[in-house]
Amino acid sequence: MTQEKKQEFTLKITQANKTQMITILYEMIIDYLNDALDEISVGQKSDGEKSLLKAQNCLDELIRSVNLYTDLGKMLHKIYIFSKKELIVSGANHSLHRIWRVKKNIKALHEAYRELEKNDNSEPMMNNTQKVYAGLTYGKHSLNEDVTALSMNRGYVV
Repeated sequence: MTQEKKQEFTLKITQANKTQMITILYEMIIDYLNDALDEISVGQKSDGEKSLLKAQNCLDELIRSVNLYTDLGKMLHKIYIFSKKELIVSGANHSLHRIWRVKKNIKALHEAYRELEKNDNSEPMMNNTQKVYAGLTYGKHSLNEDVTALSMNRGYVV
């Protein structure tokens, strides 16, 4: 994943509510799996394994955050555990098919959560974050961003 993409995810996270956070994690997993597929297919197996580990870290966050007191939560937990096992095996034997299968499942979940986002009007999880203004402000043909820090007390809502 490029540094620019990481910055984009960071910005999204600072402005996301709970549903959007799950969607962002799915997007991160998909990006890491795309990286792994590309790297393994051209013979860069160690880089592919690193990308798979990063995707597994995102899955770990989903596993920890799921509500196991609901039937839906239990089902999602099973999907996440299955996906993690598939990625572990993929890291060991570099199976593109297993990575592709996990990616397909995560993409389906991502689409479902994108629909849920439309009905979730809750506040962002983080308060006091930096405000980012983007636009054609200083350059004739370039997009410039301006970050303003209103407070040093930034972070999640408690």
